[in-house]
Amino acid sequence: MSSSFLSVLIQRQAGKYGDRVALRYRDYKTETWIPVSWNQFAATVKTVSNALIELGIGIQENIAVFSQNKPECLYVDFGAFGIRAVTVPFYATSSEAQVHYMVGDAEIRYIFVGEQLQYDVAFRVMLLGSQLKQIIIFDREVKRDERDQTSIYFDDFLKLGEAHPHQAEVDKRTSESGNGDLANILYTSGTTGDSKGVMLHHSCYEAAIPAHDERFPQLGDQDVIMNFLPFTHVFERAWTCWCLSMGCTLSINLRPADIQKTIKEIRPTAMCSVPRFWEKVYAGVQEKINETTGLKKKLMLDAIKVGREHNLDYVYKGLTPPPVLHMKYKFYEKTIYSLLKKTIGIENGRFFPTAGAAIPPAVQEFVLSVGINMVAGYGLTESTATVACENDNDHVVGSVGRIMPHVQVRIGENNEIMLRGEGITHGYYKKEAATKAAFTEDGWFHTGDAGYIKDEHLFLTERIKDLFKTSNGKYIAPQAIEAKLVVDRYIDQISIIADERKFVSALIIPEYKLVKEYAAKKGIRYESMEELLQKPEIIDLFKERIDTLQQQFAHYEQIKRFTLLPHPFSMERGELTNTLKIKRNVLNKNYAAEIEKMYEE
Repeated sequence: MSSSFLSVLIQRQAGKYGDRVALRYRDYKTETWIPVSWNQFAATVKTVSNALIELGIGIQENIAVFSQNKPECLYVDFGAFGIRAVTVPFYATSSEAQVHYMVGDAEIRYIFVGEQLQYDVAFRVMLLGSQLKQIIIFDREVKRDERDQTSIYFDDFLKLGEAHPHQAEVDKRTSESGNGDLANILYTSGTTGDSKGVMLHHSCYEAAIPAHDERFPQLGDQDVIMNFLPFTHVFERAWTCWCLSMGCTLSINLRPADIQKTIKEIRPTAMCSVPRFWEKVYAGVQEKINETTGLKKKLMLDAIKVGREHNLDYVYKGLTPPPVLHMKYKFYEKTIYSLLKKTIGIENGRFFPTAGAAIPPAVQEFVLSVGINMVAGYGLTESTATVACENDNDHVVGSVGRIMPHVQVRIGENNEIMLRGEGITHGYYKKEAATKAAFTEDGWFHTGDAGYIKDEHLFLTERIKDLFKTSNGKYIAPQAIEAKLVVDRYIDQISIIADERKFVSALIIPEYKLVKEYAAKKGIRYESMEELLQKPEIIDLFKERIDTLQQQFAHYEQIKRFTLLPHPFSMERGELTNTLKIKRNVLNKNYAAEIEKMYEE
């Protein structure tokens, strides 16, 4: 029996690449990026495996990693895979209640934490009484609670395995590892109810990774990757395993808010992200166009028009663009497009997988028009990420690409997308009823997403569970309306209300900066954001913009009333999941008064 792929991956790559750089992380004190070679990476993984055995970690025992993106997350992951342990990553923003639940559910004895915030939460959970035995802290700057007698820092943990006291046991476990072993339990942040632990076995990764090699032969050991999404997220996690297997260099972004800065420091060739990143880029460019006048404005608008024609009408349809159009495109490529890419920090960018939510068509069109190779895709935690995705010059706006070679898809009743294949989870940890409900008798997994396949491309239409039925019996797909409106530069976030209501309304988080600028320009006086957002001039501004954008919707789908909110939706108030999806049931509760007011006669 051969060892599981991930249990030997780093050691194998060290044998191949030696002192080449495997990953970099940012030192915030010196504002420099510290390189780690493949040899150093492999040595640390070996030490972690020994230290875990020193702690008494058993075969298939669960250990938790509660941290933002740090190299240590990868050291622990691969060190654990080497001894057949299971890693359970928690989002860095998880609340005390969530951590308490996951630690209990997965019977965690050892938890690795990143910074002060995670340490404080983990220590409070420990005080509540659980089987947590020890906290191991990545960041030396973390101040321990004076009651804390057991926690250790990561460098002290490494000392336990430095002399490799258990190497014979490590080697034995590695050789006995196989794809039937459990690799991870990923708790879904869930827009409804309690989170479920999705079990991903080594077999899931061993099916997904070669399928990506087949779909993207262009990824290789010259690529520089920016790790921007949390390693906890299945998209970044599976992508990272694949990138490491291809010998790419990882650049680990610690704080999501810093991405605008770190991406310019690294200038990566590839990065996976969620549509929100590109929505911000799109809004920024729209902003720039609106501030510009005269010839410069004309050129920018023409560049986007030419790009759209060249790429969407010709190149992506496999057609040759007319010579004049091609010349114009080449001119803009050297001037406007390249300046835009440089400004973002992606002038070396080769491809940018994007998934996790619906990509507004206007955003997708714009990004592809200016020659940024954003690759739309679709996947779930339960499918070890990618179910379908595009490839170079294989873009159809609105689609999430072609089905991956290792996945089978069928369209079930209510147009539900059903999945089968090696990459699909075996079920939810210790949740037999939920696992049984998730699969059909003949083994197809229910995604809860509706869609259709046309010309081998998969299109998503809505979340089946998310469909709203108005009190007049009409069905509304809230995401379709939200995706249409969120591209407006004055709208930052939007949530549609319609379920069991007689018409559609919306809660809107405006782009506060732009609203203030508008008020200044129009000479509108106000004391607070609350006051400003209730001014008739501001409400009229939004009404006009919404009406323009929703013309193509049926009358019953159009927003009749809306409320502008003075504060953004937040994770702290439970309104957003860890992956920034809106929790509609929480919004309905938190903004009950505002919602009722919109439906008063």
